[in-house]
Amino acid sequence: MELIEGVAAVDDLDAFAARLGEIGDEHGVTVQAFDARYVVDRAHLARAVELADRALARGENVARDRAVEILLYAAGTRQIDRALELGVDEGECPAVVLVETDGESEDPVAAEGRAAAAVRDLDGPGRIEPGATLGEYDPDRVREYFEVSDAELAAVEGTLADAVRERVALLDVEK
Repeated sequence: MELIEGVAAVDDLDAFAARLGEIGDEHGVTVQAFDARYVVDRAHLARAVELADRALARGENVARDRAVEILLYAAGTRQIDRALELGVDEGECPAVVLVETDGESEDPVAAEGRAAAAVRDLDGPGRIEPGATLGEYDPDRVREYFEVSDAELAAVEGTLADAVRERVALLDVEK
């Protein structure tokens, strides 16, 4: 899994999303952009990929598209409209773009590298200006979105990031 961090400057969201999909198709990978203000860490996205792939393998997926299934798990919800809040939007926002092999490539590391380079070189409907964004989440935004209360944080050992990763894992239980 390769993650591209930076500020997304998106002029046309539909065209940007379509271009990310084309890059994925061209290189045999999945590409999904996230609003970094909701992504607590690399493990958050890695677990979402793992669980989405398991759901797809078992035929338990909600979405037909792997990128959307990953987004659902990262968001901890089965509601696509709600999960889309974790995606980037038009304008500028901190972003993390996930590039993950789909298992079809003979050389997954090279395929991810080529796709990541294509994402970094984007221009047109959107682009990613390099910069550190992973782990720079907005705690209030994350707590509100994932509905993590003060009582929950006080009751569990760990951090807000731990609570979010738990939400991702619990999505399987809620099915």
